[in-house]
Amino acid sequence: MSRSPLRRPAEPSAVARVPGLAAVALATLAVLVTAADTYVVVLALPDILTGVGVGLDDLQRATPIVGGFLLGYTATLPLLGRLADLRGRTPVLIGCLLLFALGSLLTATADSLGLAVAGRGLQGIGAGGLVPATLALVADRWSPERRSVPLGVVGAVQEAGAVLGPLAGAAVLAVADWRAIFWLNLLLGVGLAAGVAVAGRVRRPDVVGLVLVVLVASALGLQLAEPTALAEDVTLGLLYVPLVEAWPWTTPLVLGALVAGAGSVARSLVHPTGAVLPLRGLGALAREVDVVGSVLAVVALGALVWAFAAADPEEQVVAHGWVLLPLAGIAGLLFVLHERRAANPVLPLDALRPVGAWGALVVNLLVGVALVAALVDIPLFARATTTPGDQLGAALVLVRLLVAVPVGAVLGGWLCRSVAPRGVAAGGMGLAAVAFVLMTRWDSGALDGAGSWAVLLAAGLGFGLAIAPVNAVLLAVTRPEVHGSAGALAVVARTVGMLVGLSLLTAVALRRFTAEVAAIGTPMQLCPSTPADCAAYDAATEAALLTQLHTVFAGAAIAAALAAVAALALLRGSGPARGPAAG
Repeated sequence: MSRSPLRRPAEPSAVARVPGLAAVALATLAVLVTAADTYVVVLALPDILTGVGVGLDDLQRATPIVGGFLLGYTATLPLLGRLADLRGRTPVLIGCLLLFALGSLLTATADSLGLAVAGRGLQGIGAGGLVPATLALVADRWSPERRSVPLGVVGAVQEAGAVLGPLAGAAVLAVADWRAIFWLNLLLGVGLAAGVAVAGRVRRPDVVGLVLVVLVASALGLQLAEPTALAEDVTLGLLYVPLVEAWPWTTPLVLGALVAGAGSVARSLVHPTGAVLPLRGLGALAREVDVVGSVLAVVALGALVWAFAAADPEEQVVAHGWVLLPLAGIAGLLFVLHERRAANPVLPLDALRPVGAWGALVVNLLVGVALVAALVDIPLFARATTTPGDQLGAALVLVRLLVAVPVGAVLGGWLCRSVAPRGVAAGGMGLAAVAFVLMTRWDSGALDGAGSWAVLLAAGLGFGLAIAPVNAVLLAVTRPEVHGSAGALAVVARTVGMLVGLSLLTAVALRRFTAEVAAIGTPMQLCPSTPADCAAYDAATEAALLTQLHTVFAGAAIAAALAAVAALALLRGSGPARGPAAG
């Protein structure tokens, strides 16, 4: 395998071991599973709330379930990306999959809102860490001249989750309850973790330590799941009876897990070779990973994400903005000051000095702003016009756009082999901008015509075309030893763009809607004789709603156009393939 200067590894333990295709394939499949889980909760959310004791008349309490996942997904990305650079891609992939599985277990067995939020938060951490580790894995496997297509495949798989997630959720809900979704996630998480460990040639673990960890996981899993067949059995049911009645946690299962856990810790300390829990290296890892910088990054990103994720668009742009936004700003400033002086920064800011590096983040931010408008407002448009009250029908309208995104992602990667990446990305986002402009002209019957299919497919294709070029440039202009961190920042930029875009575009659109409705007058004024059946008022209200949605589409068109301009101006540092190809 030939190496260009950009491929010179500085961290043999993390970069020099080139992954096999099987490891890359399994990592990509893991990205698909977790991406689908991001959207699977959409259909199951009412059932989840009922299952954890929250009434359907109190739906605003669903915010922590959605926000908890986003918070875990985004806030820990810099730390996980850095860990992938320091300790290798495969260990981080395995750890993230196991965290995802643990979160799935907690969610599947949750009987309260707090446990469900904790479970979704752990799922978010695991899902978020998989993306930068997989992008770095691809960069390790292919040279800059050859990696655009595999990067496009990873992007395509990630976007396919938006299509498969709701469909998979609907299929599971058709034959089982909502908990089955997360039991399935648990099995997939554990199975993929084992597959990545084998394909990634992870050092053979200590058998005794592995058995102890399996005993801990099994005991806690049985305690949380409490299957009826065991809990109600005359003999086996004793496993669930506390030995001290005042302390519910003193069941034989929990105590057994504590004993096995203590044994696992002791075994890992006494026999560090092949230890399942690498405890002896934690001190050195803490020094390498920059704990202070990691905490500041988590606080800054967490405050920013929660400010937008927890906001009620009908009433506010940000939630608790007077606290969370200053907190995010202060933590962010302290983070930058600390990182400049840190010996081992969690985010090597010097790696972002090339225009292509920070330019890729700017483009991803703008792409997120435009994309969220499509994900949220196209189904709203469908429900307001052609599929009133039909959530599934509205979702199927969005699928017209989403199915084109993976196609565009692979096509964009292929085009980057002969066309400058900035041209491919700019063309894609320009196409998306044109599609959004056409959406601003949709009337109430637009979705019934063939023209809407062409517009939605064009928008999806445009978004897909931008995926591979942005990642290809970002990884080409940064050093291999920071590819995990760079990939994490790319995900953070897009997620923050989606959150900020959703709040700002919705707030502006709602303001226009309110002004339009106020100008209509009341049904009594428009139809004095038949105020209860006033066609003029209904038509004016419908027009006001279309104005609101058109406003969001216009904002998305502006964001997409800015992304196209930014891509053309800033995505520098990687061009068409030249020279010998690397394996």
